Amino acid sequence: MSTIAVIDYGMGNLRSVAKALEHVSAPDVSVLVTAEADKILSADRVLFPGVGALRDCMAELQRLQLDQVIKDVAASGKPLLGICLGMQALLDSSEENAGTQGLGIIPGQALHFSAGQIDALNGEPLKVPHMGWNQVNQAGSHPLWRDIPQDSRFYFVHSYYAKPVDQANSAATTHYGQDFASALMADNVFAVQFHPEKSQQAGLTLLRNFAEWNGIL
Repeated sequence: MSTIAVIDYGMGNLRSVAKALEHVSAPDVSVLVTAEADKILSADRVLFPGVGALRDCMAELQRLQLDQVIKDVAASGKPLLGICLGMQALLDSSEENAGTQGLGIIPGQALHFSAGQIDALNGEPLKVPHMGWNQVNQAGSHPLWRDIPQDSRFYFVHSYYAKPVDQANSAATTHYGQDFASALMADNVFAVQFHPEKSQQAGLTLLRNFAEWNGIL
């Protein structure tokens, strides 16, 4: 029996993510929603979800002493998947609230979509947050992209976007007024800005790939 721990720090679609993982995982995989450090650290794979504000996210992680736990998981070599706010929290910092520190696992910053920005493709002003379905252009052949066609559409809800220091950490890009990194990768860590649990077949396929991934590229 292998275990996937879904980190519960009070911010995220925990039930829908856990149900989606249970749906795509093999019968011998147990999905556990938990805030207990020992259970997270002993799991075979760890999923770090999140919605809302990064300042609140980091405050809760620190209160529950889970910030170091996530860093330890990333350093352990076991597969770690960040979703939405969980992806932004992996970066060094965010522009949110005049500057919020992240976990510093992937070098980079979360930047705010500029108000009043015009989309060069259609000449229309961007709405913030970026909400709805959009295409994801994969960079390379990461194991989590297995069986997912190039430019598949995923569901987004976010006002900040990731800008990694090193473009080698960008696993995919999406266009919304500009091209931004909609997925990040660093060894055993993978993260997505979109919500796979809300993204129908493409999203379920990504979660299935995570449930089968050994953390090696």
